[in-house]
Amino acid sequence: MWQSVVNGQALNFHLAGINNQNFIMRDEETGSWWQQISGEAIQGALKGQKLENVAADEISFGVWKRENPNGRVLRPDERIAAAGKYESNWEPQVAKMPVRIGHKLDERFAPRTLVVGVKINNEAKAYPFSALEKQSPILDSVGGVEIVVVLGADRKSVRAFERTVDGKTLEFFVKPDSAEIVDAETGSVWDFSGRAVGGAMTGKELVKVNILKDFWFDWKIYNPETRVYDLGEF
Repeated sequence: MWQSVVNGQALNFHLAGINNQNFIMRDEETGSWWQQISGEAIQGALKGQKLENVAADEISFGVWKRENPNGRVLRPDERIAAAGKYESNWEPQVAKMPVRIGHKLDERFAPRTLVVGVKINNEAKAYPFSALEKQSPILDSVGGVEIVVVLGADRKSVRAFERTVDGKTLEFFVKPDSAEIVDAETGSVWDFSGRAVGGAMTGKELVKVNILKDFWFDWKIYNPETRVYDLGEF
């Protein structure tokens, strides 16, 4: 997700095409083309400029609705819907498109293997989604920051947080016979939003870390020096 204001000017974007299985946005004001994954203008008057990132979750609607019961939902434009111009599921078609791989990929993964990417202080690390399905939460350190990566109870949603609270680095685990996440240091219970809901740390909140669910080939192209999490390495 990106801010739509560049150099003080609000831009209006439209889909212009597909490049390496990423969509290209074109702004009406300058005609510049912008890459989805990097937020960078790759052609036009604003070439080289980058949109400012906006922190966003990649979670299921069910999780979002539980956390935001009064939240609003963007309604489809009825005129476009009536004309049948909304694409219900373009993934099968996009998946057939060839991909350009600019760097040698780790041969353990197929190009379209789903990973969760984390980048902190210019250090990038990819967590295969399959690893999260087998081991959640994952404790790690990226860019000198101690983090925890958590798979939601819906087995689709993912979040990551800094795991240092009041100067104390916490270790988290899933409570046996329960879906509750507990820290080993105080025994406090934490929910998927990163808030302590029981125990000595009740009311404390973990600092959220931006993540990107992406295909391996795409993450690798834009983060060529990325490390890869090995299951159980911590």
